[in-house]
Amino acid sequence: MDLFEKENRFNIANLITFGNIACGVAAMYLIQQNNFFIAIIFAWIAGALDIADGKVARKFGLSTEFGIQLDSFADFLSFVVMPAFLLFYAVRHYAMISGLEELVLGIVFIWYIISGLRRLVEFNLKVDAGEVAKYFEGVPTPLGAILLWFVYLLTAYGVLASGYTVALLVLVIAWSLNSKLKIPHP
Repeated sequence: MDLFEKENRFNIANLITFGNIACGVAAMYLIQQNNFFIAIIFAWIAGALDIADGKVARKFGLSTEFGIQLDSFADFLSFVVMPAFLLFYAVRHYAMISGLEELVLGIVFIWYIISGLRRLVEFNLKVDAGEVAKYFEGVPTPLGAILLWFVYLLTAYGVLASGYTVALLVLVIAWSLNSKLKIPHP
């Protein structure tokens, strides 16, 4: 098995992406255990792997349609579903919220997940293998995840104690994912 063979589904770039997926799944397990700190470490490792997989794919000519789709799946898991999961569980853990607030938060996080998935599908329809645009249109999902982590920190440190305030912030972030905002590509 040649790790630098473009058509190998398990080439080095894709293995890095599979590592991103593994980190996202591990983080979600840890979140259910209320082990938010270690979950966040796994989330940041997933972020580093997301940067690395694209750089490795471009450097070694390993960019393929399979890799693009795999990367989007990893982004969906690690930067859409997992951060939403983290923030939902954190609000339930740190803030005294009512049953109605929890229901509203649940609906808002479902909307966030749908918005993130839509953003990734739209991106895939526009991208060509190996091409990097100068700007993203709308907030990319990794940046959306970082914004959710800021909301997590504000909740964990007691700055935000209202589930409704968290819901409003999450709605703004969800909107930004599919907005016309121009975000420079790193």
